[in-house]
Amino acid sequence: MWERQLIQKTRRRLDQGGLPLRVKFWDGREYLPRVPEKMVLTLHAPSALRALALPTLGRLARAYVEDEFDIEGDIHEILAIGERLCAADAAADERGSPLLAWLRHSLPADRKNIGFHYDVSNDFFGLWLDDRRVYSCAYFRRPEDSLELAQEQKLDLICRKLMLQPGERLLDIGCGWGGLIFWAAANYGVHCLGITLSQNQHDYVTAEIARLGLADRVEVRLLDYREVPEDSPFDKIASVGMFEHVGRANLGRYFAKIHRLLEPGGLVMNHGITAAGLYTQGLRSGISDFIEQYVFPGGELTHVSSVIEALTSEGLECVDVESLRPHYARTLWHWVGRLEANAARARALVGEKKYRIWRIYMAGSAHAFERGWMSLSQILAGRPRTDGTLSYPFTREHLYG
Repeated sequence: MWERQLIQKTRRRLDQGGLPLRVKFWDGREYLPRVPEKMVLTLHAPSALRALALPTLGRLARAYVEDEFDIEGDIHEILAIGERLCAADAAADERGSPLLAWLRHSLPADRKNIGFHYDVSNDFFGLWLDDRRVYSCAYFRRPEDSLELAQEQKLDLICRKLMLQPGERLLDIGCGWGGLIFWAAANYGVHCLGITLSQNQHDYVTAEIARLGLADRVEVRLLDYREVPEDSPFDKIASVGMFEHVGRANLGRYFAKIHRLLEPGGLVMNHGITAAGLYTQGLRSGISDFIEQYVFPGGELTHVSSVIEALTSEGLECVDVESLRPHYARTLWHWVGRLEANAARARALVGEKKYRIWRIYMAGSAHAFERGWMSLSQILAGRPRTDGTLSYPFTREHLYG
């Protein structure tokens, strides 16, 4: 009885929406759209009807990951049709408990969360990242730029903004697979320390340091940012795609630690995903719940203004802010295309479920950046000297000259 009611509700919803979506039911029946189809859903069991009759983007993503249905069609169209089906909107206006947020970002919790997200398989990430395995937003000077070129341009943009000089000491908080520290050491002559909580990343970077013969200039440690010794401050600090793990309640502690680790007159680059709304706790339509459960436990977004307020409160001075939102959408679509092109190998490495998780997560994120539900901000700040000075050019000419 309930199956028939859900099927009828699903048909009405699809008819009203005028969606180019064909649905194949588990018993051989089909729903044919009134417009040319662009997407096909094959339902494997009646349980899939719950996601389709009462859809949210998070519920649909969960049903897809749990193999309740298969999807056929171009992934760009799939996300657009999914949004129309759910009538999804922008970010939620929710505020969470500060105590709960702090508990979610204790040292043990953060280690566990980082391992969950990054310690999937180095070979899996290598299937769809660029050759340097840079897992953060690229920088496209031209639409036709390859992912490899765009990532090199991003690495160099960060180095230029930090005004790296030979012999300086650079700390990379959340160094990933070492893209930035290897680029900075090779092209700017700096001495680099990268820290990560991912064992897989640490092992990979350690091997690369030996392979490239960079032990005199590059070091990696399996370390939380809170544990970095403060007895030898750094000239420059970078944090790329990491502060999303910090948590709102810890932003003050995070920037206070950076302030203590930075030489007076030094610069810090904070590059990370930011929220679209001022008080956004997460993305609506169940997206945040899906990401928390399957992809990015403990991840929290905050508005760029809150980031600037937090770093300013801890004695850092903001000198430059740039949004790279369209760049991240393009980056993610590159990753999705590469993952899909290597689907068979990806499934062999991590299994069908994890393949589906990463495919829908990255495609959904690309769609969210395009729609303006999330943004990506590069915030450059410095620690002024005791006399208030902070050496930084009057213009941006040093970045693009």
